[in-house]
Amino acid sequence: MLMALGVSAVLAACASGGGSGDSSSSSRRSSGTITVEELADHSTVSAMDAIRRLRPRWLRARGGGTPMVIFDGARHGVSILENIRASDVESISLMSASDATTRYGTNFPNGAIVVNSRN
Repeated sequence: MLMALGVSAVLAACASGGGSGDSSSSSRRSSGTITVEELADHSTVSAMDAIRRLRPRWLRARGGGTPMVIFDGARHGVSILENIRASDVESISLMSASDATTRYGTNFPNGAIVVNSRN
């Protein structure tokens, strides 16, 4: 049941993701995920700088807080993104507060940025 709920939440997020409206961006670009292809143009910067350039809204949470970061399954503060090179990242995704709480437990009032490395 929990698995079905998670799958439906992911599908709903994908369906409502939409694009940026920028004709130069890929038609496959998702507002909820930064792919390795997008990161290729930003390989010399930190993951934080890549997010600032590609999805700046992710860092502006409602209520003034910032999302937690899940880096390869471990919970961190947002400052860890400064120490991760974009070239070491496979993907970066944004999870809503409710999805992050369902998957990782409590204390995700501003959601989570999930970073998967290339290891």
